[in-house]
Amino acid sequence: MEHSSGVGVLDKAVLVLDAVQGGATSLAALTEATGLSRATTHRLAVALESHRLLARDREGRWRLGPRLGELAGGGSSDPLLDRAPAVLARLRDVTGESAQLYRRSGDRRVCVAAAERGSGLCDTVPVGTSLPMTAGSAAQVLLAWRSADPLLDAASFTPRVLADVRRRGWAASVAEREQGVASVSAPVRGRDGAVVAAVSVSGPLERLTRSPGRLHADAVVAAAAELSRP
Repeated sequence: MEHSSGVGVLDKAVLVLDAVQGGATSLAALTEATGLSRATTHRLAVALESHRLLARDREGRWRLGPRLGELAGGGSSDPLLDRAPAVLARLRDVTGESAQLYRRSGDRRVCVAAAERGSGLCDTVPVGTSLPMTAGSAAQVLLAWRSADPLLDAASFTPRVLADVRRRGWAASVAEREQGVASVSAPVRGRDGAVVAAVSVSGPLERLTRSPGRLHADAVVAAAAELSRP
């Protein structure tokens, strides 16, 4: 290692960032470039992803994350993340449930903003949490408007479910990602109309019932519209 701070884990994390600096790269290439073991490289990359210092593209390759640009610019450079806290807080207050904003990162979805229920039983998803794209209403939303995706073969939901999501404009799941948890999600769209994120509310099945969309779909769709680009 050319430069050492004396803090081993920090030096290794910088090695990973340096290796990605030239462009998106696979885990195998990242392991070779850093000289670290595959397990160590993956663990560090996932940790950096949780802090948005790294991200993954749709092919699962690692790239530099948005947080680096935000730090360099002295603040957030992402209008969606700027709007999210207020919108999610209102959604939480209207529904009484925890609210989240997810973006896709390769074969995962990452919680990039959240407003947690203050008390009582709740589904807590901290910012930076990486969840599978194969289960849950947010995953349904992030996949529904894609004509083909290899992840669909491993998904807990069927193409018919995604057709219903496109027709209704929102998705619901009951104990799909985690037993005892239900959720409702809707698509956030960019200027070109493409789905760029999913806004969700989630909570215990005993409150959301087996028909969570009946309770909260309108509020979630309204929040998604507020977050979407005009």
